[in-house]
Amino acid sequence: MKILVTGCKGQLGQELHRVFDAEIPDVPVVYTDADTLDITDANAVERFVSDCAPTHIINCAAYTAVDRAEEDALLCSKINADAVMNIARSAEHCGAKVVHISTDYVFDGRSWQPYREGDTVNPRSRYGTTKRKGETLLLSICPDTIIVRTSWLYSALGANNFVKTMIRLGQEKSRIKVVYDQIGTPTHAADLAKMILTILRAPKWLPGVYHFSNEGVCSWYDFAKAIHRLTGITGCAVMPVRSSDYPTAAERPPFSVLDKEKIKVSFGIEIPHWEESLERCIKEMSNQ
Repeated sequence: MKILVTGCKGQLGQELHRVFDAEIPDVPVVYTDADTLDITDANAVERFVSDCAPTHIINCAAYTAVDRAEEDALLCSKINADAVMNIARSAEHCGAKVVHISTDYVFDGRSWQPYREGDTVNPRSRYGTTKRKGETLLLSICPDTIIVRTSWLYSALGANNFVKTMIRLGQEKSRIKVVYDQIGTPTHAADLAKMILTILRAPKWLPGVYHFSNEGVCSWYDFAKAIHRLTGITGCAVMPVRSSDYPTAAERPPFSVLDKEKIKVSFGIEIPHWEESLERCIKEMSNQ
């Protein structure tokens, strides 16, 4: 086995680096990010993958600035769709298996039932639309691929995420507003990294689309309250507001809970509850 990881400087890429170093230290892994491989350049990707000759490619790279994507349409499409096509073609040429990370934003959030992998997609933002296009392109070129959709990703690693933002605002402000009518499930990137390792270690390659997040359900407001409780922040009031009172450039799915039965049964795993994983993450951050 030889693994190529794209987007290695993001929070999932960094968690993968840590998990792979600890669990499979003898497996060669090549880590790339925008400064070492421009995945939007088809020729560059073809040359790099041909020289690297990986057996597996894990694509963690993505344009994830959801609101900025509404204006920065070209770059968002290049990274989330065109680059995935470049990776798929190069993987197909060298026979590499692909694990691609996608998002709950491919759904419109109007179901109010946990989304299964085969449910109708209907992205409502440019970010979600480009991520869905990336899925479609990848599956058309490499039908033997694995796509993992996830939601509300955070980590102790990486520059910024919701957890770090809530801690910072809780320390700076006496009052913050957080929406309570967007429902989903947080995902600790460390748990997703371990899931990816489980996929690679499985005795049989099981291609298809899978959903993965932590267990449980909450609103962003619930998530923020839990962050402050676990970090001991008491001087900042967290106020629940409607999404209509907090307008954003991109439309968010009001309900994006992912049904994880398929991935649990296929790989024989148990998934931690989001509060358990959040507590673990915050303990790590406090020790940094």
